[in-house]
Amino acid sequence: MSLLQVKDLVVEFPHRRGTLRALDGISFDIAPGEILGVVGESGAGKSLTGAAIIGLLEPPGRIASGEVWLHGARIDNLTPEAMRRVRGRKIGAVFQDPLTSLNPLFSVGQQLVETIITHLPLSPAQARERAIQLLGDTGIPAPEQRIDHFPHQFSGGMRQRVVIALALAAEPQLIVADEPTTALDVSIQAQIINLLKSICKQRGAAVMLITHDMGVIAETCDRVAVMYAGRVAEIGPVHEVINHPAHPYTAGLMACIPDMSEDRDLLHQIDGAMPRLNAIPSGCAFNPRCDRVFDRCLHDRPELQGAGPTRAACWLHAGASASVPGVTP
Repeated sequence: MSLLQVKDLVVEFPHRRGTLRALDGISFDIAPGEILGVVGESGAGKSLTGAAIIGLLEPPGRIASGEVWLHGARIDNLTPEAMRRVRGRKIGAVFQDPLTSLNPLFSVGQQLVETIITHLPLSPAQARERAIQLLGDTGIPAPEQRIDHFPHQFSGGMRQRVVIALALAAEPQLIVADEPTTALDVSIQAQIINLLKSICKQRGAAVMLITHDMGVIAETCDRVAVMYAGRVAEIGPVHEVINHPAHPYTAGLMACIPDMSEDRDLLHQIDGAMPRLNAIPSGCAFNPRCDRVFDRCLHDRPELQGAGPTRAACWLHAGASASVPGVTP
């Protein structure tokens, strides 16, 4: 059974000249203990998808249609108060900049203890003991002393570990990690990636990892969803999507990665840019930038369809059929 199910999710932003559709029919599943990577250019809708799932859409943004199910219970239609009880207890979040996630006026111990007491039936002493354990589990040295330190007394990598400890404080079933390694240097990135992988293995938590880095996806994830212009362009096992991309956009992303075995003067690039929300072309949104475009791409919008072991929203695979576990058709 899937832990998280997102079904035909549509997010809109009303404004005085009409309505902008930022997410247009997003569907995917995540199983317990699985890491699903969500990748794409800036503006593809990656972070917005995560915000919609955890109920942190900024007004006037709203979920116009679709459903989000967590462990068999629908959560997209909960009241704000009910969603606050879900957020933290059942869904943890790790954001890009740990300084914006931590209150500089309180020690990390105060913030951890408050979170634990809010969601778990523990006394302050028991919550502090659990907080020390969480700091130790996430690789903070001397957690008994560091628990009383303030965020500015930690390095960037250590602050991100504190944020992960906060996300794990109430033993959530799902962790939404939005660009958790972008602000860190390469060596610290590797440590955070290994930490996320061990969390999945040891605790059975599912992780939705949002990133623009295909290297992080390759090292961390079990499956990957490639997003473009508010839709899923391709989804499937990481090794298949990376080595045998079925969508021209995915193929373009992979071609942009330098190959250390080749000596090239110029790197490949995808011509053009992500379309604005008020100027998404008809048919396939990628058609102005696609080097394999044909007439049907200009008029009919493709849905996700079987493309071998993956699913791709591309008319090149029309008529193909495949059953890919963990993907909502």
